Parts: sequence; structure tokens; C-alpha cells
Amino acid sequence: MDALDSLLHGFGTALTPVNLLWAACGVLLGTAIGVLPGIGPAMAVALLLPVTYGLDPVAAFIMFAGIYYGAMFGGSTTSILLNTPGESAAVVAAMEGNPMAKAGRGAQALAAAAVGHFAGGLIGTVLLVALAPMVADLAVDIGAPDYFALMVLAFIAVTSVLGSSRVRGLASLLVGLTIGLVGLDQMTGQQRLTFGFLQLADGVDVVIVAVGLFAIGEALWVAARLRRGAADPIPVGRPWLGRADLRRTWKAWLRGPFIGFPFGAIPAGGAEIPTFLSYVTEKRLSKHPDEWGKGAIEGVAGPESAASASAAGTLVSMLTLGLPTTAVAAVMLAAFQQYGIQPGPLLFEREPDLVWGLIASLFVGMVLLLALNLPLAPLWARLLRIPRPYLYAGIMFFAAVGAYAVGGEVIDLVILLVIGLVGFGMRRYGLPVLPAVIGVILGPAAEQQLRRALQISDGSATGLVNTPFAVTVYALIVLLLVWPLVGRLAGRGDRRRSRTTGGSAPGA
Repeated sequence: MDALDSLLHGFGTALTPVNLLWAACGVLLGTAIGVLPGIGPAMAVALLLPVTYGLDPVAAFIMFAGIYYGAMFGGSTTSILLNTPGESAAVVAAMEGNPMAKAGRGAQALAAAAVGHFAGGLIGTVLLVALAPMVADLAVDIGAPDYFALMVLAFIAVTSVLGSSRVRGLASLLVGLTIGLVGLDQMTGQQRLTFGFLQLADGVDVVIVAVGLFAIGEALWVAARLRRGAADPIPVGRPWLGRADLRRTWKAWLRGPFIGFPFGAIPAGGAEIPTFLSYVTEKRLSKHPDEWGKGAIEGVAGPESAASASAAGTLVSMLTLGLPTTAVAAVMLAAFQQYGIQPGPLLFEREPDLVWGLIASLFVGMVLLLALNLPLAPLWARLLRIPRPYLYAGIMFFAAVGAYAVGGEVIDLVILLVIGLVGFGMRRYGLPVLPAVIGVILGPAAEQQLRRALQISDGSATGLVNTPFAVTVYALIVLLLVWPLVGRLAGRGDRRRSRTTGGSAPGA
């Protein structure tokens, strides 16, 4: 009851005209910046930190909340329409959203993403209010073996459901893991795959990898195919979701938050894992398996809802433990410290107006995001009417700007082009792109958690399965690997029985 009273007081803070204005500005700025390839929520919040120096802390963090959610939706917009994710959490949206856009259903994909963000953010924030202490206790108890098991689950899940074969999915994952090895070993300090270039000692930024594989690779692929003939403009389609779309998406909207929120709350790496797992879940449960890879709307609705709920979940450990689990949370932690505020267990007692005003602003930001972006879905979809040469030239320009903005080094542009050529080659030989991005994002963290778990157990492999949580995750992995084989064997048995029945019938 105290939490509800505090939340109502927070709404009194967030719903003042001035704070509403800052929330709306944050949503609009976040969406506009998120649309630019390579510039995600973390960079948007970091770039706008100086702008908030003159604001009081409550107004500043209300604006940051709007920027966060707006930038997430902006990244999904370019991911769906242009196959160019603005951030790693929007990678999965391209898998089904971009085929929908190419089929003239870009507005419907954007509407599904907008409602998914609203539903995920709404449910995730309710869970934040209700379950923050319990989830914080769970986060403290999770160790290195559990982290590694979660990441192995993400690797297996994404390679088993994408691409024309598991072998190609695994090959793509190995490409990403190799790119993730570039830089200094985090434990020994030795250089790996840097080829003598000091600029590579810090590794290859995941934004450059994602933009290179998706944006540059897609642009080169389209350019290579356009030489054979100009493509017709892609139709925009009607702007709203029909009854059939709603029947297929409402369950995905409701399932996504319960996948995304726990992963956002525990220190497991933000929205990447839950969006992939939500995609896998929706594909397994879908009644339209033939549409996956060609534009299944559930593949947009579920992951986007999970991503938004994960964003709410990251605030649990950041506010209650002072532990940032994503880049955005790290930037917001720096912003807290800029105002002389230290997140932790006592934050709710010392700064109740700030904390509950921030939480209430998440609800306000969700409503503003839906109100501002749902009517704009047809307008965003009209980007597809731009002639292909101009459109992809613009994509390459903004991709280069985004990659250069990451570190301000010319070598980043060279790396972007090289990775773009890798992305082009992967499309040419039928390798799915998503497992490679997964490998880059989670590979270094998985290696670090593996080595920590083995150090704790003095090199014994049993240290990887010495917790109930890890054993449960590995059981899920085995089920994920075995279930398709069981289905195939069952199918073969049915075919054999039908042949036997059919063969004996004439002689009966």
C-alpha cells in the first residue's frame, strides 16, 4: 500500500505541466535520434546530458525516461523499414518487420511495435513497482555459472531457429564470436586479433558491427541486385491493424513483458537476450509457421514488448542496488552522480520525489509514445516510397555518421566497411545475420563468466552446473535441441505407419 501511495504522489510530480512538457520533448527527441542508424538510447542520453545541466533532477530524469523509450522505438522504426537497427535491442525487429515492410505492411509492423512498446512498458513498470525488492534479491544471488548458462541458452536458441540450417546458424555465430574476440583479453591484458593496430585494442563496438552487418551489408546487397533491373516502389499499405492482426498479436504483447522484465532486472545484459527468446517463443507457438522469415507480425509484437519491459526492468537493479545492467543505465547512473545522488537501497527513502516521479514518468512516457507515434506510423512508412538508390545512399551516409560518432576515429569507418562486406557475403551465401550480432554482443561476456566460474571451481567443469538455476537453464537447452529431433522421429513413425496401413489395405 505504501508503494501505491508513493506512486500516486509520483504521478502528482510527473503530471505537472512543466514535467509533462519535458517528457514529451524526451519522447520526440529520443524517437528522432533513434531513427538515425547507430545512435541508440545510450548515446542519445549521453549527448543530451549537458542540455539538462540547468534542470532540476526530477525534470532531467523524466526527460531521460522519455528519451529512453523514444529512442528504443526509433531504433525499431529503422530496423523495420530499412533493415537498419538503431541499437542492438532492435535487431530482432528486422527479422519479421522488414519483410512486412517489403510486402507493403510497414505501417502495420510499426503499429504492432508501438503497441508492443506500450504494453511491455506498462506491464514492466507495474512489475517494477510491485516486484522490485524481490527481483533485486534474485539478482544478488545469481552467479557466474548462471550468467554463462543464460548466454549459452541465447546462443543455442538463436542458431536453432534462424537460417536454412543449424549449421549455417552456427557458422554465423562463430563469425560473431570471432569479431567479439578482437581487443585486449579482459583478464590477462594480452592483445587478440588486433594485427598490430592499437585502435583495435578496445575491440569492435557492437554498434559498428550491427550497423555494418545490417545497414551496409543490406545496402550493398540491394545495390548488387538493382543492377539487374530497377525495383518498383514498395507500397505503404493501410495504417492500422486489422482484426486478424490483433488476434495474432495480443497474446505476444502480453507474453513479451514476462520474458523481458526478469532479464532486464538481473545483471544479464539488457534487452538482447529476452528479445531473442521472445522471438523463439513466438515462433514455437505460432499457428502460421510458413510465414516466419516472410513477415510474421508476432515476430515484431513479442520482441518489441519484451524489449520495452526489459527497459523497465533495468531500473530495478540500478535504483535499488546502484548496479547498471545496460549502457543506458550506466549513463543514467552517471547522471545521478552528476546531481550528487547515489542510487542504492536508501535512495527510495532519501529521494522519494525523484524516484517515484521517475517511475510515474515511465507510465506517462508510454502513453505519450503511443499517442505520438501510432498516428505517425503511415508517415514513417512513407520512407519506403523514396527511390531505392537515394534511400540506400542516405542509409550509408547516416550509418557512416553513426559509426564515426561512436569513437571519432577514421578506422571505425574502415571497420564499418569491412564488416559491411562480411554482411554482404553472408547474404550471398545464405548465412543469417542475427547470430553473428549475438556472438559479438554476448561472446565477450560469456567468455568472462565462463572463466570466472572455472576459477571459482579450480578448473572443474562441475562448477558450471553447481546451482539449481544453471541446471534448469541447461535442461531448457537440452529440450530446445532434442524437441525438433523428437518431432522428426515422430513424423517418420507416422509416415511409416501410414505406408504400412496403405500397403496392407489392398490385400485385406
